Amino acid sequence: MASFSSSSVPLIKLSFVVCFFLTAYAGNFYQDFDLTWGDGRANILSNGQLLTLSLDKASGSGFQSKNEYLFGKIDMQLKLVPGNSAGTVTAYYLSSKGATWDEIDFEFLGNLSSDPYILHTNVFSQGKGNREQQFYLWFDPTADFHTYSILWNPRHIIFSVDGTPIREFKNLESNGVPFPKNQPMRIYSSLWNADDWATRGGLVKTDWSKAPFTASYRNFNAEACVWTNGASSCSSSNSSSSSSSKNNSWLSQELDITGQQRLKWVQKNYMIYNYCTDTKRFPQGLPTECKMS
Repeated sequence: MASFSSSSVPLIKLSFVVCFFLTAYAGNFYQDFDLTWGDGRANILSNGQLLTLSLDKASGSGFQSKNEYLFGKIDMQLKLVPGNSAGTVTAYYLSSKGATWDEIDFEFLGNLSSDPYILHTNVFSQGKGNREQQFYLWFDPTADFHTYSILWNPRHIIFSVDGTPIREFKNLESNGVPFPKNQPMRIYSSLWNADDWATRGGLVKTDWSKAPFTASYRNFNAEACVWTNGASSCSSSNSSSSSSSKNNSWLSQELDITGQQRLKWVQKNYMIYNYCTDTKRFPQGLPTECKMS
């Protein structure tokens, strides 16, 4: 089991973290999101600077972004359900619609008070997922807010936590691996009961005496291409000037050597499941992208 110690993470400056772009904006939840379900269990507070989702035995809750995006760096700070969160799932993800949808997932699987959360990640392209990687975190994600980021450009998808990359999914279309690049996606988040599978394969059930369960969100930020009426805010006509080209430089960013080292550190010390090593699950051979990494 991974121990929670912030001192185990040296301070690192990653090449893709500190940037300012024309399409960047710090969010206000009233302006940027709609509360979509939960019958009052989702709430925007503090003049739009804080959002909370709650779950009780009757229902969970959720929200979605007003905007659709086609590429971007999306940051959100979350503080997860504290205490005995077994059976609960807090999902935070990008997704398109339709039978061949694309999706980029963070899911936080609750656990008993003495056990760590599991951070579950997945990437769907053209309706196909089955690309799960799971991690413990090197801190208690219920004690304070932490930043969970998705960098999505035409070449890479990079998941990061507090600026430290934990997963990279590369564009390997040239090798026959579909990559999310044509379907605009919204941001979604929800808190819901999944005690049929979330904790120890469903062996540990939700303790409703601890309800309501609450997760909190703040400091949403999007450096992104907003998709409106079939056009991107990062279209070539908007990026012809040198200033716009500089502002949209994240569209071609990738991990530098330090970022690659941090990624390997996380995967060595905190990864607890990797579909790319699960030979029993793929008896006919591992997926193509696993052989290319």
